[in-house]
Amino acid sequence: MDPRISNEDVALLRNAGMTEEDLSHSIAVAERALDIADRSGAELDYSLLIRGALFHDLGKVRTHAIEHGEEGARLGAELGLSEELQAIMKKHIRGGMTREEARELGLPDMDYTLHKLEERIIIYADRLTDIIGDGVEPDPLRAEERFEEILTSIIRYGKNDATRTRYLRYHEEIQGLIRRE
Repeated sequence: MDPRISNEDVALLRNAGMTEEDLSHSIAVAERALDIADRSGAELDYSLLIRGALFHDLGKVRTHAIEHGEEGARLGAELGLSEELQAIMKKHIRGGMTREEARELGLPDMDYTLHKLEERIIIYADRLTDIIGDGVEPDPLRAEERFEEILTSIIRYGKNDATRTRYLRYHEEIQGLIRRE
């Protein structure tokens, strides 16, 4: 585990009831986000990035349904986590939906748009971690290279046109930062 990931945060997730499988995923997302952030050269709030990636799926201690973002934010509030972290938990569903998309999915009527680069890196890292962990493309750099192809050809990763478009926009933005280095 990357030493920048707090053992106390990992213990907090375990104590909250997160399964080892979900915890492994969250740690992998945090590590992937750190790798991307380090390569981007962008000026970032690393604490927000690491903790946001680590806690993004906190709601899965209560449900694995689409409402896990909302549940995570509620549980995060109960645990005393910052509003910024609660927002990441809430907004990571479908990569930062619009208000209209949220209503269509039966979620609270709010704008889930991702405004911070840290949030977009977390979402990108989350999708990459799924692709890598599922064995679709086990090499992290190749997963980044094949990101568009994978999201376009495997519906599970792209979800729908709006979600896929968002993920591809984040991919382009973040890869643009990495390439400039």
